Amino acid sequence: MASATASRGGGRGALSAVLFYVFLTLFVLVSVFPLLWIFKMSIITRSELFQSPPTILPNNPIASEYGQIFGDPAFQQALINSVIISGATTVICLFFGAIAAYAIARLKFGFKGLIMTLILAISFFPGVAIIAPLFIQFSSVGIIDTLASVIITDVVFALPLTVWLLVAFFRELPRDLEEAAKVDGATTIQAFRKVIVPLAAPGVFTTAILTFIFAWNEFLFATTFLLTPDTQPVTVVIPNFASQYTTDYGAQAAAAVVVTVPLVIMVLIFQRRIVSGLTAGAVKG
Repeated sequence: MASATASRGGGRGALSAVLFYVFLTLFVLVSVFPLLWIFKMSIITRSELFQSPPTILPNNPIASEYGQIFGDPAFQQALINSVIISGATTVICLFFGAIAAYAIARLKFGFKGLIMTLILAISFFPGVAIIAPLFIQFSSVGIIDTLASVIITDVVFALPLTVWLLVAFFRELPRDLEEAAKVDGATTIQAFRKVIVPLAAPGVFTTAILTFIFAWNEFLFATTFLLTPDTQPVTVVIPNFASQYTTDYGAQAAAAVVVTVPLVIMVLIFQRRIVSGLTAGAVKG
């Protein structure tokens, strides 16, 4: 009787394992398929691109679309603009976010819960609701069609995420080393700069990756505030591979691959740190 029960339990366990791996395989295929399809669009001829029914594998792979986008001065400038916007947003968010997160995690003052709630609420605030007032305000100070307009808005919406993640990391660090540094004569700022920041380097690095990805993918403010190819990032320039009557889907697909693949590789390499950063402080308050 016991052996029969054990065999049924083992059969259910094996079935559950098979169903899990089937679901996992389907999930991975569904997630990866759009990226693979866009890559396939970027390496096929225009006649094959419009072939019906579409081909699953490319018949005659070509690389002319990649040569076209890398030879386009507008796309080259867009890549530089995206790097500047994302890099500046990341540096500013880390600088101010680390200071704010350290104060929330270590210093004693009232309304900490309310402050964290407001920080989280800002990150979910719809940007489209303030885009018109921001456009009027930025126009009045003369920063429309400058990288500063997008960097400012990206910082506003990325800073809450930066603070939230860094607070979780700082709370997990032991206070003993920090107190020892103060006993040796270090000020609070010196203890933060020389003790806390080096210890929290993995968390800071994870936060930097997530902030950079957020700024790199931003489209709404960039397409509203940046009006010329000299200032537009890649997210705005990619749809411009089109004319009044035709759209160069191959060039758009190639540009999308060039913009997306580095981020995918970055996430795959640092996925453990990213997951640990997103789950930091989930158990300990």
